[in-house]
Amino acid sequence: MTDTSSDKLITAAERFLGKGEQALTKRERQVLKQAIGRQALSRDTSEVFDDKSTFGQRLADGVASFGGSWTFLISFGVVLLAWVGYNLLLRGGAPDPYPFIFLNLLLSMLAAVQAPVIMMSQNRQAAKDRLVTGHDYECNLKAEIEIMALHDKIDQLRNDDLKRLIGKQQEQIDLLTRLVEKSVGTA
Repeated sequence: MTDTSSDKLITAAERFLGKGEQALTKRERQVLKQAIGRQALSRDTSEVFDDKSTFGQRLADGVASFGGSWTFLISFGVVLLAWVGYNLLLRGGAPDPYPFIFLNLLLSMLAAVQAPVIMMSQNRQAAKDRLVTGHDYECNLKAEIEIMALHDKIDQLRNDDLKRLIGKQQEQIDLLTRLVEKSVGTA
């Protein structure tokens, strides 16, 4: 980093964030550099997050997505009703007679496998939410810095206009004074 960009960073940190350069977090420093360099900050955090996911993580998301869908619930209910109906109709020769012990075993195994997979997916979603929240913070911080910089520019433009108006007013006063002196001198 050159001296001028370092000076700009120090000045921006003090002006916009009220902190010295040493007190800046890594994220604040990065946002300030992007604001000073007029660089875009926005990115698709979902795409960034999904690009880093492994096969197992994508599989967990898919299982959780399907396991929480109406398609799964309706088809699972139909399969359960078919199982119970088939075993009730066959009575004595049923492969899993009432109280459906084998069905209970299958349901318990399904729950034992599905619950951790869903929890893995929820943990990934929480990590994704933290990434999105962090990016939102960066965007909001940059927007605040940009707004403060715009306020400074508008204030500077207003001050320049006022100085120019005062200068023109002074010129007009000088001109009027000379005209009055000239008219008093000729009268």
